[in-house]
Amino acid sequence: MTDTTAPAASEILTDVHQGVGRIRLNRPKALNALTTSMVAAVDDTLATWEGSPLTAVVLSSTSAKAFCAGGDMRAIRQNVLAGDAEASERFFATEYRLNARIAEYPVPVVALVDGICMGGGLGLSVHGRYRVVTENTVLAMPETALGFFPDIGAGYFLPRLPGALGMYLGLTGHRLDAADALYTGLATHFVPADRVHLVPEALAANPHTPVDTVLKDLGDGSVVPRSRLAAVRPEVDRAFGSPTLAGIRAELRRLDGAWAAGALATLDAVSPRSLEITHALLTAGRDRTLRDCLAADLRLARTTIVQPDFLEGVRAVLVDKDHTPVWQPA
Repeated sequence: MTDTTAPAASEILTDVHQGVGRIRLNRPKALNALTTSMVAAVDDTLATWEGSPLTAVVLSSTSAKAFCAGGDMRAIRQNVLAGDAEASERFFATEYRLNARIAEYPVPVVALVDGICMGGGLGLSVHGRYRVVTENTVLAMPETALGFFPDIGAGYFLPRLPGALGMYLGLTGHRLDAADALYTGLATHFVPADRVHLVPEALAANPHTPVDTVLKDLGDGSVVPRSRLAAVRPEVDRAFGSPTLAGIRAELRRLDGAWAAGALATLDAVSPRSLEITHALLTAGRDRTLRDCLAADLRLARTTIVQPDFLEGVRAVLVDKDHTPVWQPA
């Protein structure tokens, strides 16, 4: 093994073993919430490895609870309050550069999404070729509840999910389990949590076997429960396929069932401004490249983080945790 592991205090741990590069996110107490230095370290590592004869790169976590809870939004809010919005802009620019690198990486990137994966965590995983989930996986893009918007290229990948699933997930922040993640296509493989740690070694031991085959073998025929999201798919497509936010609300009222009532209540609870931004972003993203979407994300992030709804949303959810935000009109 060629060990390039940084000191224990490092935010990421890296090594290369028999042609497989491994990057482990290492802020377990913060559920691997991403900092500028953390995303820069991952990006620098991938850049360094681009010229190496690797067969795959595996992204995982040292946390037993989370793959990655997303960007450190509390720090971003604090930067703005301290009059240093530029520091937060640097974070987003660095993060989006990393998202593009993962999407364009010359060898397969395999994300082991065991546990919580939200916001920026999807940016680290969904742009790679393979996304492995376990029975512990929870995926979400919860940004509208924070007065923000689904960034990290979500304007590209959410509109490309089947039917209106992407619009539903982006506007509501609905949480997906492993079955839902596989159903939507946000995940590609299921491996039980007690076997997922075997992925890097299995890839290293089988360099001439397709990655897809190695991951399926590790799944060992595991049966994943039926997706709960699949059960309401007709309602999702009918309501969230509407071309306007007003139309979405009207369809939800017409459906008049438990799922529709819950979705409507969620839309009423999150930031009205974030809903407007997200709907426009996902609609435009259907005709944009990933890099175009990331560029749009950066422009929007610059203006959104200084708005009252972002400061209030992060306060209510992540700082004071009273979950009673007072939103501005859209």
